[in-house]
Amino acid sequence: MGSVRSLYIKRAAREILNKYPNKFTKDFHENVKILEELIKTDSKTTRNRVAGYITKILKRENGTASETA
Repeated sequence: MGSVRSLYIKRAAREILNKYPNKFTKDFHENVKILEELIKTDSKTTRNRVAGYITKILKRENGTASETA
């Protein structure tokens, strides 16, 4: 089963993606580095969750998410 993300994680990720649509990639580690520059948070967990959700959205949009038969 997948992990459940809080509404504030999803909202923050969507707002950041709408504001900076071409900055992010499908690579989680690159997205973490980009988020370090864009948002100022002391919480590593929150930053990683937002980066993970952004990565998931981008993979889903481009159709490269793993598909189950």
